[in-house]
Amino acid sequence: MSKPDRQNTKGSNQKRSFKQLGLLIRRRKITTFILLLGGTIAMTISSLNAVTVENDAPYLTSSQYNAAGKFTNQKMVDEFSFSRLFRIVKRSLFEKKQNTAPDKLIPLESISDTQLEQLPSDKTSIIRLGHSTILLKLDKQFWLIDPVFSERASPFSFMGPKRFHQPPISINDLPEIDGVIISHNHYDHLDEYSIKQLANKVKHFIMPLGNSAQVIDWGINPDKVTELDWWQSIQIEGTKITATPAQHFSGRGISDRNKTLWSSWVIKSESSNLFFSGDTGYFDGFKEIGNQYGPFDLTMLETGAYDKDWSEVHMSPTESAQAHKDLKGKKLLPIHNGTFDLAFHSWTDPFEQMVEIANRDWIDLLTPKMGQVVTLNNDDSVDAARDLFWWR
Repeated sequence: MSKPDRQNTKGSNQKRSFKQLGLLIRRRKITTFILLLGGTIAMTISSLNAVTVENDAPYLTSSQYNAAGKFTNQKMVDEFSFSRLFRIVKRSLFEKKQNTAPDKLIPLESISDTQLEQLPSDKTSIIRLGHSTILLKLDKQFWLIDPVFSERASPFSFMGPKRFHQPPISINDLPEIDGVIISHNHYDHLDEYSIKQLANKVKHFIMPLGNSAQVIDWGINPDKVTELDWWQSIQIEGTKITATPAQHFSGRGISDRNKTLWSSWVIKSESSNLFFSGDTGYFDGFKEIGNQYGPFDLTMLETGAYDKDWSEVHMSPTESAQAHKDLKGKKLLPIHNGTFDLAFHSWTDPFEQMVEIANRDWIDLLTPKMGQVVTLNNDDSVDAARDLFWWR
C-alpha cells in the first residue's frame, strides 16, 4: 500500500473513531437524561401515593411547623432551589465521576442470631449493617436505626442507587427487636420493604412528627408507633430516646417536601450514652445538644454524600469532626457511607478524610467493617475497629 493510501486509511479510521466516541458520549448523556427524567417521574408518582397528615394532627402546635403546613429548620436553609437543581442535573450529565463505587467486593462480617444473643447483656454493642443502618444491643435490648435492607435506595427496584454490598444479616435472622428509630423519610433511611418485613418483629417504632401515617399505611400497628417533636423523649424500660434537632429536609417526592419532620437522636441506656445524627448539615444545634445531653460515649455522625451544591443539609468530614467536638463525643463512628453512591465524591473519600482529620485532631475514630461488632468498654473490641482501612 502506498504512503498516501496508508494516510487516507489512517485518517478514515481516526474519523470513524471520533464518530464512534461522539456517538457513545451522546448515548451516555441520553441515558443519563432518561434516568434523571425517569427518577423525577418516579418521585412525582411516589409523592402522589405518599400518605399525608391530617389537619388536626397534634404537631400543628410544634414550633417547627409553620403556617404553610411544613416543617422548618432552626434557620432558613436553601435546600434545593430551581437554579441549584438545574446545576446539579447539568453536573450529572457532564461532570466526570471517578471511583464512586467499589470495583470489587468489599469485606463484610456476616453475623447470626446466635452471635447476637451471645453479646454481653451489661454493655453496649454497635454493628453497622450498611449506610446509616445500625443495629444496637443496649444491655438486654436490641434496637435498629434507619433500617434499609432493600437492594436500592429508591421508590423502584429497577433504578436508583444500588447497594455496594449485601446486608451482613437478613431481616429473617434478626432477633426480636425492642425498638426501631427512624430519622426521616428519605428512601435511604425509611425503606418500605424493610418496615413491612419488620412489622411483626418489632415492639416499638419511634420517629419524628408526621411520619407515623406512612408506616401505619404499610401495615404497622398504630399502637406500636410513637412520634416525637424535637426535645421530646420516651422511656422504654432502661432506654431513653430523645429526638433532637437536625438541619435537613424531608420528602419522598416533589409534592410532599417538608410535610414530615426530620431528627437526630440521643439514645441513653444504663450502660452508655449515644448520639445518632441522621442526615444533617452542620449547625449550632450540636453545641446545644452537647451541652444538654453530652458527653457521649459514641457519636454516629453522617460523613458521606456531601457536596458544594447541598452543603447546608449534609456535612463534610471536617464538619462532622467539629460536630463530634461540639457534642463532647468520646468516640466517633462515621456513617452514611460505604453502601450507596449518592454524590460526586469517590466512595472512599469519607474514610480517607476522616482518618486524616482524626489523626490531626486526636479524635478516637472507629471504622469497623460492615457487620463487625464493636462493644463499648471492651478494649479488644474497640481496638479492632480502629485503623482498619478495609476500604483500601
